[in-house]
Amino acid sequence: MNIQITAACVLLAAMPALADTAPTASQVRIVVPAHDIPRGGLIADTDLTYRDIGASPIPIGIAFTMDQLDGMQTRRFLRAAEPVRLDDVRQPILVTKGSNVTMIFTDPGITLTATGKAMTEGGIGDTITVLNPVSYRQIPAVVTGSGQVRVGDTTPVLMPQQIAGN
Repeated sequence: MNIQITAACVLLAAMPALADTAPTASQVRIVVPAHDIPRGGLIADTDLTYRDIGASPIPIGIAFTMDQLDGMQTRRFLRAAEPVRLDDVRQPILVTKGSNVTMIFTDPGITLTATGKAMTEGGIGDTITVLNPVSYRQIPAVVTGSGQVRVGDTTPVLMPQQIAGN
C-alpha cells in the first residue's frame, strides 16, 4: 500500500511538467517562427517550430503545418513564437515589376513566344499584368517560372502542396 501511495505522489508531482509538453484538449498546435524573420526573407523548415495555443477562439487563417510556410517568402517582419497568418507569406517573387518576361501562348498545335514587360510583380501561379511592346496593350498573364509567363489561359498554376490538399 505504501508503494501505491508513493507512485501516486510521483505521478501527481510530474503532472505539471507533463502539462507543459503535451497539448490539452483546450489547446491547438500551430507553427510559429523559431526566431525573427525579416520582411522578404525565405522561410525554411529550420526557421519554424510548433507552439500550443488556447483553442478558443482559434485565430482564422493561421498556419498549422510547416508545409504551409516552407519555401514561402515573408510579406512582413515575423516575430519569433507569434502565430503566422497565411496572408503574411507568399510564393517567392520570380517576376519583378519592370523586368522583361518571356510570354508564352499555347494552343493545340501551336506555341508562340514573345518578349513583354512586367507591369506588376508575382510568384508562381500569380496573375500579373504584362505590356505587349508591339501592340502596347496590357494583358493578364500567369507566372510559370523565373521571367516567364503564360498568356491566354490565366488559370492559376497549382503548386504540389495545393494538389496534395495542404
